[in-house]
Amino acid sequence: MSVPHHLPAGSHLLADLYGVSADKLVCCEAIDRLLRAGAAAAGARILHSHFHSFGEAQGVTGVLLLAESHISIHTWPEFGFAAADIFMCGAAEPQRALALIEHALQPRSRIVQCIARGAAGTLAHGPAGPAGPAAARPARAAAATEPIGN
Repeated sequence: MSVPHHLPAGSHLLADLYGVSADKLVCCEAIDRLLRAGAAAAGARILHSHFHSFGEAQGVTGVLLLAESHISIHTWPEFGFAAADIFMCGAAEPQRALALIEHALQPRSRIVQCIARGAAGTLAHGPAGPAGPAAARPARAAAATEPIGN
């Protein structure tokens, strides 16, 4: 199987979702379907998935491996909390995946960080050049804390 070439430049979204109804955070199959729908909305291609339930009425952890990177989620229904991690490169649009996940889970509030990964201008020299392991770049992150609805 041939996988399209993507530059490592992309957007990495880290979303903390608060005030989610516990019943939306316990079913592996429903969360798997939700993340798959998010990947489709973002224009990403799923390579593999794995989800695990920690027991009846317990949290779920799961990941979709994408040609463009990944989407993962960890849920704590006892706290009404979910942590989602969406990293995509190429033409994929991680914000669309997050919007779909938020629409389905209906959190009362959220904190979202957006991290630019592998800025394209620094990648031209490859691993031995300025973008290599010895080139320390400061992390850039933007965080937004937003209540949802009233």
